[in-house]
Amino acid sequence: MFDRIRALIDRLHEVQEVNALSDRDLDDLGMSREQVLAFLKMPRDIAQRVSAMGRIFGLSETELKRDHALWVEILSTCGHCADRTACARLLAKGDAAQPAEAGFCGNRTTFVDLAPHAI
Repeated sequence: MFDRIRALIDRLHEVQEVNALSDRDLDDLGMSREQVLAFLKMPRDIAQRVSAMGRIFGLSETELKRDHALWVEILSTCGHCADRTACARLLAKGDAAQPAEAGFCGNRTTFVDLAPHAI
């Protein structure tokens, strides 16, 4: 119970910090206030999941982050995914996971398009 209360207090502080950001701060982040607030609501492991899924498609984290706007879009798609269980099962396979097994992934087309070689 204490952990849930602590998490709620931490979240409230994060929202206050986002609301205190200036337009210039948001421009520097390359995100709108609404996008930052939406990211606060997402599970904390989104960036790690996206990077891991990208590796299945032969993409490095550097390649995924090359276009900041696209990176934010990919994170957002992942953050709103309803197939976290299927994703977790595929990511648990590690190096044995194959792109063909990721048909559920909302970012699949983007990963294929970004892949350095044909999948």
